[in-house]
Amino acid sequence: MGFNPPCLPESAVTAPLLIIAAGGTGGHMFPAQALAEAMLAKGWRVKLSTDARGARYAGGFPNQVEVEQVGSATFARGGMADRIKVPFQIFCGVVAAIWRMRRERPSAVIGFGGYPAIPAMAAAWVLRLPRMIHEQNGVLGRVKQIFARRVAMVACGTWPTDLPAGVKAVHTGNPVRRAILERAGAPYIPPGDYPMSILVIGGSQGARILSDVVPPAISALPEPIRRNVRVSHQARDEDIARVAAYYAAEGINADVLPFFNDIPHRMTDAQLVISRAGASSIADISVIGRPAILIPLAIAIRDEQTANAAALVAAGAAILVPEPELEVAPLSLRIAEVLGDPDRALQMSLRALECGRPDATDRLVELVEELA
Repeated sequence: MGFNPPCLPESAVTAPLLIIAAGGTGGHMFPAQALAEAMLAKGWRVKLSTDARGARYAGGFPNQVEVEQVGSATFARGGMADRIKVPFQIFCGVVAAIWRMRRERPSAVIGFGGYPAIPAMAAAWVLRLPRMIHEQNGVLGRVKQIFARRVAMVACGTWPTDLPAGVKAVHTGNPVRRAILERAGAPYIPPGDYPMSILVIGGSQGARILSDVVPPAISALPEPIRRNVRVSHQARDEDIARVAAYYAAEGINADVLPFFNDIPHRMTDAQLVISRAGASSIADISVIGRPAILIPLAIAIRDEQTANAAALVAAGAAILVPEPELEVAPLSLRIAEVLGDPDRALQMSLRALECGRPDATDRLVELVEELA
């Protein structure tokens, strides 16, 4: 008697497949996660194509998302020997991605950026599969510059986005995770003579300069403000002990960690957010609606974080502090200007909300479905 394999549910066989290609930073992974959550709810199958480093940041994705690790690399790390290997690693990753996609025939392939996105996006181009990219920042990243003319469209999280001539662009906004969306427009409690929270975030890896400057700036606040302040501070692993020790020595209630799994909760509770101007951070701040002091990353080659911050700053929702100007006394003054003026803080929160795009995920879902 022959073996009859078990029958799979028809939906499991016929459900369209979306492949999401993304690198291993929060700026790429958070909007990718938001799209994955929405497409699963629509009945799609979803696979995340990333490398070993990216897979470590995929813990927030729903369990139904299959994570495929592909061969990729970047010229930005390692010595000369490592850099020589990069083209060969990427080539092998592209070949493997082509083989898998010929078998799986995804309905759409969406790239969110980072070198790990190259194999899947290149394979989709070779096989002429429906494909698009989502650019979170106001300036195209390196990988997306390669593919901008080789996709159906570029969905833009920041508007306007600096794009090559002739590229079709659609402003969607930056998708935010479901946990952020659930707190969209959460009521803001203006600062006053009661406990106040400051959230300090520096991107998925933290920021050394924020750990150097922000704690003494908070310590230097006028006593009526300082005595009420509590801090959630994201710091690099190597900075955690000294930052925590500084806050403790200054008598400031502080929670210092390398990564906050409950950012939506902490941001909702915050009277002020001090942050890098990464696209995902900007999206979270504007969807929840919180006053912010933004410090764009100075070493960003295309200065995309300054572009990301432009809308919030122009609306009066955020204060921009260029990194070369980030010093203790001026920053302390900026913090006091917000926490010492409840009316201004409230207006900043309302103007942040006006810049938010809580429907960004829905807009991107519509584009994916049209593309497929």
